[in-house]
Amino acid sequence: MTLRLGLGLPQMRHYTPGRDVTAVAREAEAHGFDSLWVFERTLVPEDPVDGMYGIEGRPWPESFRHIADPLVTLSQAGAVTERVRLGTSVLVAPLHAPFELARALGTLSVASGGRVVAGLGTGWSRDEYGAADADFARRGALLEETLDVCEQVWSPGLSEYEGSRTRFTPSDVGPKPSSGRVPVLLAASNTRTLERVVRRADGWAPSFTPPSVVARNRARMRELAEAAGRDPDSLSVVLRCGVNVTAKPLDGERPAHQGSVEQIVEDLAEGVAAGVDEAILDFQNSTHDAGELLDAAREVHTAVRDAGM
Repeated sequence: MTLRLGLGLPQMRHYTPGRDVTAVAREAEAHGFDSLWVFERTLVPEDPVDGMYGIEGRPWPESFRHIADPLVTLSQAGAVTERVRLGTSVLVAPLHAPFELARALGTLSVASGGRVVAGLGTGWSRDEYGAADADFARRGALLEETLDVCEQVWSPGLSEYEGSRTRFTPSDVGPKPSSGRVPVLLAASNTRTLERVVRRADGWAPSFTPPSVVARNRARMRELAEAAGRDPDSLSVVLRCGVNVTAKPLDGERPAHQGSVEQIVEDLAEGVAAGVDEAILDFQNSTHDAGELLDAAREVHTAVRDAGM
């Protein structure tokens, strides 16, 4: 299997929205990347209710400040590319009004020629939920409602829905994705949320997840899919990787996808063995500008392909 390679677009505050996004998007497509991806962080509270990832006392990193809007960023990339898929890994779905989000994703899909992949999750920050006036305690149910609304808005014919947050009578809503839907990936961390992947989505979108966990969850998804009468091979695993290329190999225990190019290629090979179908290489937190990001991206991409992956 050839590992699909995606690239994280520059959204952090040391990049310039627009100029850097379009430059990176054009060059990534020209060099052979398969896809371009964005993520979502809406704010950084001075006195957060939760630590990062919901872990008590864990500080939020400075890199979370001033993250450019994901859909605006993805639209900029789509306007200057023709082939690469355009994905979110991930959007925190309950922070968005479901009807407006479904229409925005559908419009972007049509405008890009059907290249959009909607990676959605529930997030972990009560502060972000508060700013969006969304109920953190109901985050799973809110994600389910978003998926319901998307199905209605994207499907041919009239759309209608009545839920706890969204209600609309039979209406003509468009533009419609040409395939009748936008592919959906879901973030998941346990059996309950993996069951949602099998029931509602086209694959799983983990971030910064070690191979042992990928392998365990991939096996669990296979079991759940077979039990539900679904082809397990129809589900993909798209892993976001924080990449930091160093001039020399790192000794001893090291974070995944950090070290020399050779070490990073080894890490990606371990991911493939665990069941990763596509790796999103995100260099933006380890590079200083778009030129440095592109240099690192080209080097790793070429090394992965030279290794036969």
